[in-house]
Amino acid sequence: MLPADLRRAEVEALEALMQALVESPSGRWTMELRFEGLKLLPLALRLLASLNPAERPVRLLFPDAGAAALARRDAPDLAPQLGSLGDQLRRQEQDSDPSAGDLLVLAEPAQAEYEEVERLCQAHRGAVVLLNGRLEDAAVGIGSVARERRRGFLATWRAAYALLPLESGALRFAFPGPWQLYRLDPDGYRPAASFDQKPDTEQQLEALSPDQGPDMAAGLRALDRFIGSLSN
Repeated sequence: MLPADLRRAEVEALEALMQALVESPSGRWTMELRFEGLKLLPLALRLLASLNPAERPVRLLFPDAGAAALARRDAPDLAPQLGSLGDQLRRQEQDSDPSAGDLLVLAEPAQAEYEEVERLCQAHRGAVVLLNGRLEDAAVGIGSVARERRRGFLATWRAAYALLPLESGALRFAFPGPWQLYRLDPDGYRPAASFDQKPDTEQQLEALSPDQGPDMAAGLRALDRFIGSLSN
């Protein structure tokens, strides 16, 4: 069922991540909590504290030095575990990187940081968690570069947790699954469907509107085929 609030979602997300790390201690995992108006910094700091850096080597990394400095200001007790992507890349260039096996949590890197994130992950021996990452930019989602990224580095990530609002529902995943789709009715959210894999837009629409006419469904399939032809 859907969590009642953000704090409950955080608890679910942490539990799912811990299970994912047991299954693949050096894997690449994603966590997505796309609440409207969400302030990511407090959430990321709570996640870091919950991962207990005193017992598990973990670092929380931000896209730039300014964001990392803001995090250190807000959580001085966690300052040794905070840094930027640039900080981590410089550590990895050292002959002896003290964080080579740490769990790395990357807070909201965007498409502009794609190459830095890829380099960081290729050189890192421990697990990496992408928190609300946006490495794939929809504005440049068509073309050879986007296809290469989608089939290469982006394909190496697995979902640990996701809570995604939709126009008329919500999509939830907690490792090890399944993906659960909820429909927003006048009296609240109701389970609509479950999937082994993350459902695409057409699957979501069909599950949320099972009584839609055949013309609409056919139109959605035609649009999906058209977009697919541009991506191949």
